[in-house]
Amino acid sequence: MVAQNLRTPGPTPLPPAVREALSRDMVNHRGPEFAAILRECIDGLKWAYQVNEHDVVILTTSGTGGLESLVANTLSPGQRLLVASIGNFGERMAQIARVFGAEVTQIDVQPGQALEPQLLADALRANPRIETVFVTHNETSTGVLNPLQALAEAVHQVRADALILVDGISSVSSVPVEPEAWGCDVVVAGSQKGWMTPPGLAFVSISPRAWERQARSTMPKFYFDWRLARRSAESGETPWTPAISLFYALQAGLRLMREEGLERIFARHERLARYTREGLADLDVRLLADPRFASPTVTTAWLPDGVNGKALLTALDERDGVVLAGGQGNLSGKIFRVGHMGWVDQAELDAVLRALQVELNSIRAPTARSFSPVSSPEAR
Repeated sequence: MVAQNLRTPGPTPLPPAVREALSRDMVNHRGPEFAAILRECIDGLKWAYQVNEHDVVILTTSGTGGLESLVANTLSPGQRLLVASIGNFGERMAQIARVFGAEVTQIDVQPGQALEPQLLADALRANPRIETVFVTHNETSTGVLNPLQALAEAVHQVRADALILVDGISSVSSVPVEPEAWGCDVVVAGSQKGWMTPPGLAFVSISPRAWERQARSTMPKFYFDWRLARRSAESGETPWTPAISLFYALQAGLRLMREEGLERIFARHERLARYTREGLADLDVRLLADPRFASPTVTTAWLPDGVNGKALLTALDERDGVVLAGGQGNLSGKIFRVGHMGWVDQAELDAVLRALQVELNSIRAPTARSFSPVSSPEAR
């Protein structure tokens, strides 16, 4: 059996220390041992989010659950929400908000493009009743990193009192994000990305302004009530039974992150993203994302003409042990995606590029299975 090289945009591989932490036995989630773990995790998350005044709550749920909590805690039925969508997960946020009864105004851009701050500002001027704005920071369906700081500035210039809500699920922990400095009121992240933890935990940073809005929100909420999560955390508990093993894993992952340091983490992700893009270009594969806004955590590329995406991904998995992701929504069957976030190094991406070269050569010339190694940036 070929060893698996998991390179999807999430879940991401688990370091040995995290896998070892997951093997620990259960503890009383109402006892002092879990309370100490919870406190360490919240402190580590505030460090990674680079916040002091904002609270961070942890929810046992997926990233989508974190987004649902955002709607339930900041909006009221009939309230207007501007959703800036640059891909599949922006669309998901709009769907969640509509299900809850919010009135959604949606901005859409072409796949592979980021949102221009001027476009966001113009949408706010055209809709003076909107007081809440949602932005996806890093869109894994298209491999685009939105210019979040510039977008937040555009919102503040037009409507200083507007609440800014951010999907940071695949950016926080791997890409610089400064909610307090940039004026982002709520930022959601998910454990299965750069945190090197299995799926199942969502993290939410919440500004004082967002807490004021939460107190006025009349959306129905029970399991995802942030007030209960904050109140329980003050006593070293969660309001409902937590995924204890995932807290063990998060604790271990955060310790590894602190050892590496945020600046080195950010630089490593930028370097590996650039290496992946250059390697794919060497294979004559056309990239999807605008180079100015290419994501540091996932690279997207168009499938070459005549290449069946499902067949390519299956061959990579079964013959080479390389697991990539296909397209989503309107991009299904048109692109493939290479994740490079969390616990990853250049050697693993070398293996991805070599396997892609072999399989693409095989498709283009079915009798040819030999290949030349992909050149590295150091040799270029």
